[in-house]
Amino acid sequence: MDHKSKVIIFVDDDLQPIGEFDAPVNFELDTRKLKDGFHQLKIVSKDPAGKEGVRIIPFKVRNGPAIAVEGLKDNDEVDGVLPLMINAYGKGNQKQFLIDGSETPKSVPSWLISGIIAFVAWAIYFTITSLG
Repeated sequence: MDHKSKVIIFVDDDLQPIGEFDAPVNFELDTRKLKDGFHQLKIVSKDPAGKEGVRIIPFKVRNGPAIAVEGLKDNDEVDGVLPLMINAYGKGNQKQFLIDGSETPKSVPSWLISGIIAFVAWAIYFTITSLG
């Protein structure tokens, strides 16, 4: 009879485990084999007496290129024509940093434009009133 607990690891609803080990175990989950999106890691442990314990850990994979969208946020209520700015960039070769495409450009915020207009209007008013 085996005197160690067993650990069986599943990903999502797969019936075939990705590994079965004697406890304790150090394990590396290679997420590059998974599609981007939500997944779950299911860990089943069995002690020497045959009792089972289960732990399910949800996680999200994002190995593909990052996608940034400006002009539309989650659950926005919209109508008409929407101007969108979309950028996608991958991690590339992680041993070399690439500047091109690594940052998402942003449009100038409306509060900044309003502030500049207010300042220019005040400057014109101040200039006109100080001349007289």
